[in-house]
Amino acid sequence: MLVMLAIWGTAACTAVLLWFTHDMPRPDQALNHTRRPAAAILAADGSLLATQGDMFGEVLRLRDMPAHLPAALLAIEDRRFREHFGLDPIGVARALYANLTAGDVVQGGSTLTQQLAKNLFLNAERSTRRKVQEAILALWLERRFSKDQLLEIYLNRVYLGGGAYGVDAAARLFFGVSARRVTLWQAAMLAGLPQAPSRTNPRTNPDGAMQRAAEVLRAMVDTGAITDTQREQAVAEMRLPARPGNGGGWFADWVMETVSARMPELTDVTVRATLDPRWQSAAEARLRGLIEREGTRANLSQGAVVVMDAATGAVRAMVSGRDYRGSPFNRVTDARRQPGSSFKPVYYLAALERGASPGDMVSDAPLRRGNWSPGNGRYRSRGEITLEDALAGSVNTAAVRVMDLAGGPQGARAMAIRLGIGARWPANGSLALGTGELTLLELTGAYAAMVNGGRRVVPHGIRQVLSDGRVQPHSPPAPEQVVSEASAAGMRRMLQAVVARGTGRAAGFPGLLIGGKTGTTQDYKDAWFIGFIGQGENALLIGIWLGNDHGEPMEEVSGGTLPARLFREIVEATR
Repeated sequence: MLVMLAIWGTAACTAVLLWFTHDMPRPDQALNHTRRPAAAILAADGSLLATQGDMFGEVLRLRDMPAHLPAALLAIEDRRFREHFGLDPIGVARALYANLTAGDVVQGGSTLTQQLAKNLFLNAERSTRRKVQEAILALWLERRFSKDQLLEIYLNRVYLGGGAYGVDAAARLFFGVSARRVTLWQAAMLAGLPQAPSRTNPRTNPDGAMQRAAEVLRAMVDTGAITDTQREQAVAEMRLPARPGNGGGWFADWVMETVSARMPELTDVTVRATLDPRWQSAAEARLRGLIEREGTRANLSQGAVVVMDAATGAVRAMVSGRDYRGSPFNRVTDARRQPGSSFKPVYYLAALERGASPGDMVSDAPLRRGNWSPGNGRYRSRGEITLEDALAGSVNTAAVRVMDLAGGPQGARAMAIRLGIGARWPANGSLALGTGELTLLELTGAYAAMVNGGRRVVPHGIRQVLSDGRVQPHSPPAPEQVVSEASAAGMRRMLQAVVARGTGRAAGFPGLLIGGKTGTTQDYKDAWFIGFIGQGENALLIGIWLGNDHGEPMEEVSGGTLPARLFREIVEATR
């Protein structure tokens, strides 16, 4: 009977074990894990903008880390790590008692080795089968590796939120330093992440992250890893930057689209981008503040801002709405709108190329072309005015005649193409009033040649791409001379007149060289201001659009009102 019981008992145990382990991964193969290529986008000052894929930092040995980093992890996750054999019956009993006493699950009994087994080999499914598999794999790990090796593997491979795996990647992501140099409170914050990486993420929930870090520090006092005085000092030093806003989300998406096409050919990449956090922060805050103040009164719900180097086309800031999380649609690069009068400098420049000058006279009298007759709003005709005054006052009847000097609609379209605008344009006189459709990025880029001496630039956001420690070939086309320097200088002078005494006066700022052009479409559906600040290699372009996504009219918002004011506010915020 005993022999039969032993045989059948062994068979039953074998069947149960096979049922639990038939789909268990082979641990020796799972250790050679694969992951998605990672891309990290760094702003011009080196700060992290965004990541994509799985980020792994430098693989560190325990001796490379400050002692308080592994101590913090063991204090909060597994105080008996060096005593148990991979499973901890005492810890399970303690957790069971705590949960029964509380009437809820308040404590877990998994060891650090079990957590490592789950992270390395299993998914997040909660079932008896997965728990048994976790225990078997934990026993295998304990036989295969020493305690120090297990701790090193855990610290280098555990997921800590934000796409970061391992303490080094997380330390660089959240604190901008290597895990070799984390302070006590930073170590406590990292050690508190494995339990709930998304809920206690320092970037998205700084308050929750600091509360969890304080809990870890108390646990370290309980285990004797630190003194209570050290805990108090660490809590006092604990500082995290304010919760990030959009953080250049639209810009990061735009850059990532370019990089993603290269990802299959590359391993991990680091993108050094052109974005300047100072201009990005100013543009985000001022646009959001304007919409909050004026949105209801003006029936205004959205806006977009792009800041660009006039000399190179490098994009310094990109804000494509009032809130990236609520609407990641990129209104700078993807929304096609009629530019209204902000298109006028394009064919004014073509007229200058054909021999006209800012001081030449042009009629501002009413005119009719077939059944179409452009209006001038409240403007009263003076008979003849200079081209400079016609642009400054945005006089439509004079503008149609200037487009004739530029070669008509065909000449205007040809200049638009030379400046980098690829929009479709009507083949009639209404083009003088900006009735085609283009993006804010295209239009702002076109103004660059008017400011930098006649060179067309390609708007871009990438300075350099690094992969495997090597610089990958990735550079925008060099600026190309497309109009004469003399014509560009005349156009720049006329744009300054728009701000000095024309429709763009609200954009002026004392002591700064500023020029630009306003634009307003029919029924106040779109309001634009494309302007520049400074001159030479330091000149910056700021393109602004305000409106509503579905084309609802605003309440008399013209380019010379809120967009011009927003331009000034952004400039003021960066002084």
